[in-house]
Amino acid sequence: MDHDTAATFSAYRSVLKRELVCALGCTEPIAVAYAAALARKVLGAEPTRLLAGCSGNIIKNVKSVTVPNSDGMHGIEAAATLGAVGGNAESALEVLESVTSSDIARTRELAADPAYCTVELVEDVPNLYIDITAEAAGHTARVVIAEHHTDVALVERDGEELYRAGTTQGAPDPADAQAANDLLTIEGILAFADAGALGDAREVLERQLMLNDAISREGLDNPWGAEVGRTLIAHFGESPSVRARARAAAGSDARMNGCPKPVVINCGSGNQGITCALPVLEYAEATGVDRERLLCALAVSDLTAVHLKSYIGSLSAFCGVVCAAAGAGAGIAWMEGCGYDVVAGTIINTIGNVGGIVCDGAKSSCAAKISTAVDAALVGLEMARSGNGFHAGEGLVRGTLEETIASMGYVGRVGMKPTDVEILNIMIGKTDVACC
Repeated sequence: MDHDTAATFSAYRSVLKRELVCALGCTEPIAVAYAAALARKVLGAEPTRLLAGCSGNIIKNVKSVTVPNSDGMHGIEAAATLGAVGGNAESALEVLESVTSSDIARTRELAADPAYCTVELVEDVPNLYIDITAEAAGHTARVVIAEHHTDVALVERDGEELYRAGTTQGAPDPADAQAANDLLTIEGILAFADAGALGDAREVLERQLMLNDAISREGLDNPWGAEVGRTLIAHFGESPSVRARARAAAGSDARMNGCPKPVVINCGSGNQGITCALPVLEYAEATGVDRERLLCALAVSDLTAVHLKSYIGSLSAFCGVVCAAAGAGAGIAWMEGCGYDVVAGTIINTIGNVGGIVCDGAKSSCAAKISTAVDAALVGLEMARSGNGFHAGEGLVRGTLEETIASMGYVGRVGMKPTDVEILNIMIGKTDVACC
């Protein structure tokens, strides 16, 4: 292996280790709870008042989802208050794992006072932006998280700056992560899998399979949310294609509705981490491939999803499970011995089919969107395997795979920005949509 290839594969492993981290519950309310727990730690006391300034995408994704370990509470107020009362700031996206029944009771008590936690929409900030100010005994603490769910941008106490991203020696450089992402191509990802170059990324892939399979089984065994996964199995049978959709959807059924089991996320999203993993796992079990090939196929799925999503950004009106499902289709194709042309065709066909699914917040219907996106990826794979597909000039499809990915990313990042605003306006009642 030459030096450039070795460096590229090392960067791919770093992407997997950075993206595939554990989270308890939907990552947006968890990020709010994490910021509040950090603010309490800086303050040194339980806050007597909280102010949460959030971007529209945070408000959109927290509004309807159940805060984990909260006994069914919803919303930014509940997430911030529970994080401040009982969150463990050292646990990042598992910040609410150790909350107690007394913490929940205290949160309900505080949340009953509408003046305790005030939420404000902050405009002209990154799509992922959380600004928590905590007050107690004449002191204040402020924590800002921006761009990514655990990226602390600013910490202040009584107006004094304690930390600002990019100014602390030894702090992670976001440019390093972007440089690794910039090396991702579908050809490179397949070469990485062909070489079996997983190295020290193998552990995070194994954890992704274990944890995400566990929450999927929980969603299939018990009536969480809208029961999309259970509905698929009950009415459409047990074929691998149905089970691939159902297992992925069931994980979201449980996760969006407060299941306390942790998941391994990808692209900052548990739903995307689940969607990357469960269809690949189902097809591996159905075809009997060995563990190493399964792990390499999962790496194809995860890295493809990161590659596609990196053109869009953390949060937008473009549903990220489309990227994850395209990744799963690519992983399954590689696992079954297909070459670049079929993998590329699978991704193009998926984008050409469901590239317009909108994100209208985290909630029960995410499971149905996962099922739809995975179905599109599986249909796209069989089309590509048969030599069929969508061609350049048809919609977002361009001359090459990478150009098609870029065009999809542009629509998600730029074209759907006004859509994102209008979705939020409808959700918060700012826009009165008249019936025809």
